[in-house]
Amino acid sequence: MKNDLINLKKRKYVIYGLGKTGRSVKFFLKKNNIKNFFVWDDNWISKKANKKLRQIKILTNAIVNSDYIVISPGIQISKAIAKNTLRKYTKKIITDLDIFYLFYPNLKTIMVTGTNGKSTTCELLKNLFKKTKRYNVHLTGNIGKPILYENPKKRSLFIIEASSYQLYYSKYLRPNHALITNISNDHLDWHKNYSNYLNSKLKIFQNQKNKNFAYLEDLKLITKFKRKKFKGKLIIIKKNLKNTFASGIKTRYFKNEANLQNLRFVYTIANKFKISRKIFFSITNSFKPLPHRGEYLVKKAGVVFINDSKATSFEAAKNSLSIYKNIFWILGGIPKKGEKINLSNYKKSIIKIYLIGKNISFFENLIYKKFDYKICHSLKKAFLDIRKDLKKLKSLNTNFSKTVLLCPASASFDQFQNFEERGLSFKRMVKLYA
Repeated sequence: MKNDLINLKKRKYVIYGLGKTGRSVKFFLKKNNIKNFFVWDDNWISKKANKKLRQIKILTNAIVNSDYIVISPGIQISKAIAKNTLRKYTKKIITDLDIFYLFYPNLKTIMVTGTNGKSTTCELLKNLFKKTKRYNVHLTGNIGKPILYENPKKRSLFIIEASSYQLYYSKYLRPNHALITNISNDHLDWHKNYSNYLNSKLKIFQNQKNKNFAYLEDLKLITKFKRKKFKGKLIIIKKNLKNTFASGIKTRYFKNEANLQNLRFVYTIANKFKISRKIFFSITNSFKPLPHRGEYLVKKAGVVFINDSKATSFEAAKNSLSIYKNIFWILGGIPKKGEKINLSNYKKSIIKIYLIGKNISFFENLIYKKFDYKICHSLKKAFLDIRKDLKKLKSLNTNFSKTVLLCPASASFDQFQNFEERGLSFKRMVKLYA
């Protein structure tokens, strides 16, 4: 182990991309007195031809002479300045997660990935293990601060949310406990096809040994796991836990199938760690949903306002659409590539749809002559139109409960920096209104 660390510290590193993750890698290498690294970000490329050529030559030499290229998640090699050289040396490409596992191979870790429910599952696990007081719990990865900023302690337990971008380039992951919540079409514009996306997720099981555990519920994923002959001990999540949960769960948040699925994984891991039902139900019933994920904002004059900006796909939007009734639905953004959308099950729940974003025609084709709708383009205009419609209903003395739901079923990048900014904008409007 000591010799392994000495060897790692002697290696040459290229940090490709100096966003949040790249900065954490630089911080970690410096902290460990590793000086032989080269930092590059494509935003630094010069517009002057001669300088640009010199920069590319220096970058190419650094990549050729390196032992590891630590690439930031989200960077597509096909769009990188050094794409040809990176393609030639793909075996050297690793991630910040790999650095973590290379330097700390004996730390206890739980890794969570999937299309939906990753963050909620991780947050529940964090609360669960903190409540036991057995471990120093670190929640990291794609949630919170990057993993290389964390400082391992005695009895540390790392709960790591891993995105498909991180997993795509990773090579040395070996979580003690690894789980995939679910898989549906997502990020296909980046991964090119569903197969690439799925295989990146399955990497969390790739290096596991027979003393490690793999948790799956989806039958197709279970079949895939067995075909690939992964060595981790497969634990199949039982779906027939309704009676168990019904007797102990008091909060409405876990009444829909998606959140129940997250809970089944957490319950199974709690059993594996011999954590009592009392602790499990304690953290469940005191759980506060993460921001922008089915977030209850306020109730005013019989109208409930829900912020589900994190629903960046129709698959994710189903959860809120299945829970609430009499919905004034704010829909729109950048639709997910390859996603199949069927709204027929929600006709009775939706009063009116307010279309936002720059892909109006896509969504209008889905709802034309099937739902009452209005083209609003912007979130602000949608909110103002909802207020007018609510006022009309009030004048008619309607006394049924209503739900104003921001659940865009699409990505936010056409009008917002991310789903958080979209959700915060909605929250500000609701706050002023209420």
